[in-house]
Parts: sequence; structure tokens; C-alpha cells
Amino acid sequence: MSRKRIALLSIGLFFLFSAIFFLWFGLYFVQPADRAGVEQDVLVEDGMSLRNVAVILEEKGIIKNKTFFLLWARLKGYGKRIKYGEYSLSPAMAPVKIFDILTRGIIITHPVTFPEGFSAEQIGETLAQTIKVDKSAFLSLVHDPVILKKYGISGPSIEGYLYPDTYQFRKGQSPESIIDVMVGRFNEVTSSLKERIRKTGMTLEDVVTLASIVEKETGRADERPLIAGVFLNRIKDGMRLDSDPTVIYGIKNFNGNLTKNDLITPTPYNTYVIKGLPPGPISNPGLESISAVLYPVDTDYLYFVSKNDGSHFFSRTLEEHNRNVRTYQKKRGG
Repeated sequence: MSRKRIALLSIGLFFLFSAIFFLWFGLYFVQPADRAGVEQDVLVEDGMSLRNVAVILEEKGIIKNKTFFLLWARLKGYGKRIKYGEYSLSPAMAPVKIFDILTRGIIITHPVTFPEGFSAEQIGETLAQTIKVDKSAFLSLVHDPVILKKYGISGPSIEGYLYPDTYQFRKGQSPESIIDVMVGRFNEVTSSLKERIRKTGMTLEDVVTLASIVEKETGRADERPLIAGVFLNRIKDGMRLDSDPTVIYGIKNFNGNLTKNDLITPTPYNTYVIKGLPPGPISNPGLESISAVLYPVDTDYLYFVSKNDGSHFFSRTLEEHNRNVRTYQKKRGG
């Protein structure tokens, strides 16, 4: 056989094998690894390389060949377009479909609920338990002066402005973006109240701080405007608020037992010691508590005490109040 024929035959075989390879390569991306496969959760963490993603997908049986997967991704320029987050992927999906999901960022989100009155500490704990957010990183941002300046908050933290609601967050979502969503929701909910706040003569910070105390004092919607009225009366008369929840907020690692000594120990939040409002909110109030401060009941009550059934007894004089305390409250520990 002449060299020319050998060369032509070699070229022909090269093109034949190339055609077979590219056909096989092309079919790989339109054929699922397992048409009967079930969906699995796959977490693509921030900073994870394309190779890391391919290894995880192959280990889970979602793709058959990580090498082909990586080669196709690089040919198509997908490597830097994959978005991090939690995905629901299945071996029944063709690799081209998987790429489409990863590059479009079609991630799983989780409903995360924060009740009215939750503190930033409780919000951080909930985020850590539900979507694996770093609690310490979240709480450090809550007190970060840069964050406070960003949202125009003059207090010591963004406590009070993390609006209680149900949100859709992704696993591993950044604390910064979570704060942005929650403060954005607060601004959305309170935007229609600006004129009313101006008419009260209070600042937004004053309103939110008092609302946060009202939120912690009662879970009853019908009592909030009345309790707000009592506190506003006390402030007007130059009296201390004498609010247990503020004292508790100022105690580091509170053990659940509020003592007489706690009530006389000075902290910036101890309203048995300081006059007026504490330096900032003690919880994140809902709209009802904020509205209660803006539209309080016109009352001459100056005191209230819990009946231990979720409701309160209100009184006008200290003598009457002390009598009610003896009637309704168990003796505090020393």
C-alpha cells in the first residue's frame, strides 16, 4: 500500500473516529444518567469551583462522567456562570438541562418565619438552624456602624428594623443580603406612616423603640394601644418606664429568672434606673405595635401588671398598682 493511500486512510479513520466521538459527546449531554432517578438536593457553595461541582454531581449519580461535563462547560463558557445556592437536581435530567438550571440560578428557597418581638439574637439563631447562616457573622453586622449608616439608623444596632415576617431565603445566603431584605421590608411596611410619625413629634427611632417594648409587654392586640398610652403618659410625666423586658434585654446571658437585684443594677436598658426610652429597640416589632404607639388609647392610666393569663390589670395610682401587684404577681426571687 502506497504512503499516499495510507495517509488518506489515516485521515479518513481520524475523521470517522472524530465523528463518532463528537456524536457520542453530543449524545452525552442530551441523555439523562438515569431516567428513573429521583431528585436530590445539591448545595453549590460560594467560591466552589466547577470541578468541585462536577465531582459532587458524579458522586451523587446525577451525571455519568465528570470529565465530559467539565469539557462541555469549558467549551460553552459555563464555568464562571454557575451560581451558588441549593438546587434540586435529578439523574433523570439531561446534563444540558442541569447546566441550564445551574447557570440560571434556579435555586431552592426555604420559608423562614420570624415572629413579632423576636430579637436579633433569636433571628440569628433561626437563620443558623434553618438555612445554615453564620450566626456570629449575622450578629456582627447587626451592630456594624457601616450597616447602620447605610440604612440611616442612629441607634446602636439595626435591632427593631428587621421586620418580622415570613421570607424566602436560600441556604447559605449571605447575612448582608438577608439584612437588606428584612430592612427593606420594614421600610415598605412603615412608608405610609411617616406623616403620622411627624405629627406625634417623635422620631422614627423613638417610635420603633417604644413599639419594641410594647411588643414584648403583651401578645394581645387589643392591649397594645392601651399599654402604649400608659408608657407615653409616664414619659410625659417624667416617670421611669419600669419595664421588665428592657431590663432583661440589658442582661447578658439572661437565665430566665429576673431578680430584685436585676431591677436596681444599672444598664443602658434598665428602665427602672434610667428615665425615658432606652438607647434603642429591644426587639423587632410588628406593624400592630408600631401603630399602637402612633395611635395610642387616650387614657389616664399610669400602671399595669400582668394577671399571668396573658392580660393585664391597669391602674391610675401607685397605691392601686401595688395592691394589684400583690394580688396578681408571684413574689420575685431575691
